[in-house]
Amino acid sequence: MRPVSVWQWSLWGLLQCLLCSSCLGSPSPSTAPEKRAGSQGLRFRLAGFPRKPFEGRVEIQRAGEWGTICDDDFTLQAAHVLCRELGFTEATGWTHSAKYGPGTGRIWLDNLSCSGTEESVTECASRGWGNSDCTHDEDAGVICKDERLPGFSDSNVIEARVRLKGGAHPGEGRVEVLKAGTWGTVCDRKWDLQAASVVCRELGFGSAREALSGARMGQGMGAIHLSEVRCSGQEPSLWKCPHRNITAEDCSHSQDAGVRCNLPYTGVETKIRLSGGRSRHEGRVEVLTGGPGSLRWGLICGDDWGTLEAMVACRQLGLGYANHGLQETWYWDSGNITEVVMSGVHCTGTELSLDQCANHGTHVACKRTGSHFTAGVICSETASDLLLHSALVQETAYIEDRPLHMLYCAAEENCLASSARSANWPYGHRRLLRFSSQIHNLGRADFRPKAGRHSWVWHECHGHYHSMDIFTHYDILTPNGTKVAEGHKASFCLEDTECQEDVSKRYECANFGEQGITVGCWDLYRHDIDCQWIDITDVKPGNYILQVVINPNFEVAESDFTNNAMKCNCKYDGHRIWVHNCHIGDAFSEEANRRFERYPGQTSNQII
Repeated sequence: MRPVSVWQWSLWGLLQCLLCSSCLGSPSPSTAPEKRAGSQGLRFRLAGFPRKPFEGRVEIQRAGEWGTICDDDFTLQAAHVLCRELGFTEATGWTHSAKYGPGTGRIWLDNLSCSGTEESVTECASRGWGNSDCTHDEDAGVICKDERLPGFSDSNVIEARVRLKGGAHPGEGRVEVLKAGTWGTVCDRKWDLQAASVVCRELGFGSAREALSGARMGQGMGAIHLSEVRCSGQEPSLWKCPHRNITAEDCSHSQDAGVRCNLPYTGVETKIRLSGGRSRHEGRVEVLTGGPGSLRWGLICGDDWGTLEAMVACRQLGLGYANHGLQETWYWDSGNITEVVMSGVHCTGTELSLDQCANHGTHVACKRTGSHFTAGVICSETASDLLLHSALVQETAYIEDRPLHMLYCAAEENCLASSARSANWPYGHRRLLRFSSQIHNLGRADFRPKAGRHSWVWHECHGHYHSMDIFTHYDILTPNGTKVAEGHKASFCLEDTECQEDVSKRYECANFGEQGITVGCWDLYRHDIDCQWIDITDVKPGNYILQVVINPNFEVAESDFTNNAMKCNCKYDGHRIWVHNCHIGDAFSEEANRRFERYPGQTSNQII
């Protein structure tokens, strides 16, 4: 089991703690890999919002009851001990005053005093278990180094990893729960505010504001783990509520449950605004900078501004997702704000506000000057969400030795490895790993190419238009992540190949038609079309990872980019290839993903 990682916008553990001067001389923490008897009977987890998997409010379960730690006298030395209890090598910081939100229940420890070398928190001095004069507004948190203790036996660490997916705002989304290392959804039968509140508290929020049914946060894919969940509202986990295990006939993903939680007020929306747009959802981005007495509004340099940066801006504004991130805003009136106060903005897409993204700081430098070359956004409350049907890749993968005289068009579109340039054309062949790709849109808006038909590129050799030059990346990786072969697929035809029963097709490529993928439909690229392959001519026999990434350059906004990658284990013996264990990148728990990446391969052709 891994430590609890309860906020799926993993997104978002971004509020860092500055270390106090008394922490600087702390002793080097122990890295003992085994658990000692002192912590037996205790269980640990990280909780709260917003946070990453290796940081959060520290919670301890004692005598079956979860509780927190007061920040009185808390130091980096205590954080070292607690991070080791959670299976990390050491702490890099700690937080006070309920930085990750206030907990509930008991406050188990107060005035905790550790030297930093203790093997268990039970060896540290304190006022005693359950003896505290604090409130939950003083809950302590830790920021651990994202490095696991080797050989750590973490049976005392709780994995919740309930998580929210597909929401436009923090604290909302489709509910997903972890079972046997695999994420799955919850059926909305008997789903109510009490069950939703259990989810919200488990994620470190307050109570639920709304219980959502009918896949209002988009449909999941894969398993449905729970149905008919009946909670009193006081349970510590959704798994503690009476429920039914699901069967295939019981429920469909059109009934996936969701929640909207009550969140602590952060005030980030007061530091950003839009100007010049036709509606409140679009315009030039203006940010508030400076200190007390010198606050001023200014613009953001448009250089390298893209979808990920626009996603953060729209999230900070409370306007949902980004339809477009614009580097030029000459068609919007700049008003009286002309000063550029931020440049070099680079976001991962998970931040809560733009000031959490990397930028040039006070050294503002733009390649193109003037208020017309500043950042703009068009926001939307809905977005698409593409997922690859991983089982189909596994079922259709095979090797073909294709003659070079049949690959001229593929070479023109750079669908072959670089060594093909020096081949003895038209003699010889290339070895290709072929497979089919079936791409579903499970979001709440149609997936459309970034560019309109007027800018699509005609490819004479294949006789079709490309609406997106790079729609998917195909890679063969070694177990340590080194790329040994790659391919790519342009979106020469984004259309609705098939749809769910109650959904009508809207996009068809014939006769220069509109391209896209409707919500509830999927686009199929068959294994036998050009460029639907990876050129593995130069790949040596061995054990590898096959990776497929949709929309790799984030050209089109989606509600969730974490599920755009698919991975498979594969073994290549120089003649045949075995592809198995294919899954969406975020479908497994962290521990299951680690086991996948440590895959030792097979000693025979028997899949294990």
